[in-house]
Amino acid sequence: MKIMYSILCLALLIVGCKEVPKEDNSANDLFKKNSETVLKSISDWENETLDYSIFAENAVGLNTFFGAEVDSIMIQSDEAKAMDKQFLARYDFKFLSTPVQLLPGVNPDTKKPDGSVRYYGAWEVTLPATDSTEAKSGVIKVYNSLDFDENGKIIYSQGYGDYSGLMNYLNE
Repeated sequence: MKIMYSILCLALLIVGCKEVPKEDNSANDLFKKNSETVLKSISDWENETLDYSIFAENAVGLNTFFGAEVDSIMIQSDEAKAMDKQFLARYDFKFLSTPVQLLPGVNPDTKKPDGSVRYYGAWEVTLPATDSTEAKSGVIKVYNSLDFDENGKIIYSQGYGDYSGLMNYLNE
C-alpha cells in the first residue's frame, strides 16, 4: 500500500510541476493599439482634421446610407475625401458618448478576438447658423465597426445609424 501511495504522490508531483501554457494576449494587445486609432478618428471628426494616414491604401467603407447607389467606397479615393471635406465644411460634429466605450471585435469565422474595434455612441451633428437661418442640431446613435490590417491601419469601416434621416432633418 505504501508503494501505491508513493506512486500516486510521485504522479501528482509530476503532473503538478507541468508548465502551464502561456496565455496568448496578442489579440488584446492589438485591440488596445487599434483602439488608440479609433479614438484618434473620433477626435479628428470633432476637430475637423481628418488624417487619412490611419487608413490602409485599399481601405473600404461600407455605404450604409438608404438608397446608396454603391455598396462601398474606397476611403482613400479622391471622391471619398471630397465628400468628407464637404461634410466638414457644412456640419460640426461632436461625440456625446464619453467616455468612449470601445469593444473588442471577433473574427467572423473563428469567433475569437482579432484586434478589431467596435463602438456604440451618439454623435451630435450641427448645421451652423447663417445670416438667414438658425443653427440646427440632431443626435444620431451609431454602431461602428473597424477592422485593421497587419500594419495597424484601418482596412474596413462600417457604421450603422439613421444617417439619411439625420441629413433629411438637418436640411429640410
